Amino acid sequence: MRLLVCLLLVSLALSCYQANALVCPALASEITGFLFLSDNLLKLQVAKFIPPPEALAAKLQVKHCTDQIPSRDRLLIEKALVISFSFMQRQN
Repeated sequence: MRLLVCLLLVSLALSCYQANALVCPALASEITGFLFLSDNLLKLQVAKFIPPPEALAAKLQVKHCTDQIPSRDRLLIEKALVISFSFMQRQN
């Protein structure tokens, strides 16, 4: 049984070695907007998704909590969430 699991893991590693880990620009914009935009601008950014009012209220409530984080720490959070792993892509 152990040998079968090892062979399965090796075969998966060899066949699935390449992945595109680039962050979608729309997602990066959403994360940045959530961390740094004002409430009114965030409402405009989220309006394209037509969220229910209670979902928008919940998002704004969480945003008010994240607004208490110092700006330099929010920059670190943004950098961690919007990191690009393009250096890990295999060159052909």
